[in-house]
Amino acid sequence: MHIHSTPALSRRHFLRGSGAALLSLPFLDAMVPAFAQAASGKSPRRFVAMCATLGFHTPFLVPERAGKDYALTPYLERIKSHRDDFTVFSGLSHPQQQGNNGHASELTWLTSAQRPGLAGFKNSISLDQLIAEKVGTQTRYPYLALSNQGSSLSWSSNGVAIPGQRSPSKLFKALFIEGTEKEIEAEMRGLKRGKSILDTLRTAANTLDRKLAHADRDELDEYLTSVRDLEARLQQSEGWVNKPKPKVDTKHPRDIDDRHDAIGKQRLMNDMIALALQTDSTRTVTYHLSGMNAVPSNIDGVNTDWHNLSHHGKDEKKIAELKRIEEAEFDVLNDFLTKLSIIQENGERLLDHTSVLYGSNLGNASAHDWRNLPILVAGGGFKHAGHLASDPSNNPPFANLLVQLAQRAGVETKRFGSSTTGGIPGFVES
Repeated sequence: MHIHSTPALSRRHFLRGSGAALLSLPFLDAMVPAFAQAASGKSPRRFVAMCATLGFHTPFLVPERAGKDYALTPYLERIKSHRDDFTVFSGLSHPQQQGNNGHASELTWLTSAQRPGLAGFKNSISLDQLIAEKVGTQTRYPYLALSNQGSSLSWSSNGVAIPGQRSPSKLFKALFIEGTEKEIEAEMRGLKRGKSILDTLRTAANTLDRKLAHADRDELDEYLTSVRDLEARLQQSEGWVNKPKPKVDTKHPRDIDDRHDAIGKQRLMNDMIALALQTDSTRTVTYHLSGMNAVPSNIDGVNTDWHNLSHHGKDEKKIAELKRIEEAEFDVLNDFLTKLSIIQENGERLLDHTSVLYGSNLGNASAHDWRNLPILVAGGGFKHAGHLASDPSNNPPFANLLVQLAQRAGVETKRFGSSTTGGIPGFVES
């Protein structure tokens, strides 16, 4: 929150004056698990978003023909066993994504905020965080923000970046390994300390309220609403500290030592995501799939660094190498969708209750073009329509699709970000 009456009443000054200069609400929001249980006998809805930030060579992904009777492209060939469970979208984009560099649009893939990274830019809440605000109180973790590099796709309600967990081993420990008595005591102390800090913030805010003009009081009230929400989460979280974690018949994974084994890392993290969903440890997951300025390991026929290949300039040799990498990515996606199809919950497939959003923030990575994004949605209980093509010269907002995904996850909303409608024509729930 920014209070604009005088510099002395800025949010930073307010926090420092209350003895909490190092505290930020998004940090507390990110670290605190919530308290509730999955609804008995009824499968909850889940949401997973994965963004590959070096894009995909779209002629190998997007079919030429719209509708259900399209010919499989090379990348869709890798996931053909799930053909009836996914829809490919073309001709969508967020408006005004020209930013301070060619890759800045990855900041806004799940937010749709405009002009990323340029002067005055402030991001907005990401779709997963909007969903987590609605359903996050029903699981141990309101959301998981995951990454292969450290950054994530997730942004708080204040537009603050949420760090990504990049270690499958640490994630497994958080999800399934019981803490020692000392660790549990330390967690309880942390929760009580958080409540104490919020008490201090609320007291200071009530004092400040008497000094503010009407407009500033409105902003302060919005800030205090966030404080009250966090207080509720902290209280609920105390109930999870001594609650047993789920037991899974899976060995504690070791992180992959080879930092260039991008495909192996994706596969291992996807296994952890499937476990998290299966145990209802969370219902909202993002996974930031950054490329690299190096040659990815363990892919036959690839000898050039990935970033260089993404800027192929229509060089056929580079495109051939890039194809091998991206086919491997779709093989990993196929394995993930297969896992969600095999896992049964209340007599139905986990995939039927999990919307998987997969794509990129770049439509043509070679030119850093953020228009005509490659987007795929699998599962989620939608009536999948094959290939839904929009106008490539006048893209509808990608946020129109995000509205539908929010609604499917249980958020009652008709707008999100730059959306202009409540959905994409032809894409409906079953």
